[in-house]
Amino acid sequence: MNARAAASSLALFDDGLLAARQGPRLTAGVDEAGRGPLAGPVAVAAVVFDPQRPRINGLDDSKALSAARREQLYDRILERALAHCIVLVPVAEIDGINIFQATMQGMRRAVEGVAHVARFARIDGNKIPKGLPCPAEALVGGDAIDRAIMAASILAKVSRDRYMQELHQRHPEYGFDQHKGYGTPAHLAALRAHGPCPEHRRSFAPVRDCLPPSP
Repeated sequence: MNARAAASSLALFDDGLLAARQGPRLTAGVDEAGRGPLAGPVAVAAVVFDPQRPRINGLDDSKALSAARREQLYDRILERALAHCIVLVPVAEIDGINIFQATMQGMRRAVEGVAHVARFARIDGNKIPKGLPCPAEALVGGDAIDRAIMAASILAKVSRDRYMQELHQRHPEYGFDQHKGYGTPAHLAALRAHGPCPEHRRSFAPVRDCLPPSP
């Protein structure tokens, strides 16, 4: 997956159900995955559920689920959600504006991707991105409380993990398939041995410390 593909958004919705929908204000749940790793994009997702559709059993914070269970739920979320949007913010943008701002930008893009449906957004955490197309609230621990945020956390986590699996095929020496870019002892040892690859976040100190000296 190239950088352009990583920066793109994926949005799906059902026109027929949207046209027929009557009822309460629909809310987008928004969450991210991958703020802490030393390599790869940060992933953000927004999910809107229609209360007229059956609920998905087994939703939870993505960190509380096995990888296999997340994969199963990923497909169910795509089937049941009225709208969803997944954004991968690439390393170049993370290094250019810092990881916090890159995450906020990703959240804004994800909400924009479901703004044709959602009239409100609920963001996991304690910060609301600027420039959202609708009113929003921050919900600390929302990925353990709100079902749409749980679903967004699963979409973001699975999408990022898949990206890191692909990255492992290009750079197997770092073991991205095992640690997904987090700063494990094995990853740090590989960084010291091989230096950073193009997908390492040079704005992060452990990566920056492994760069060759400037001439």
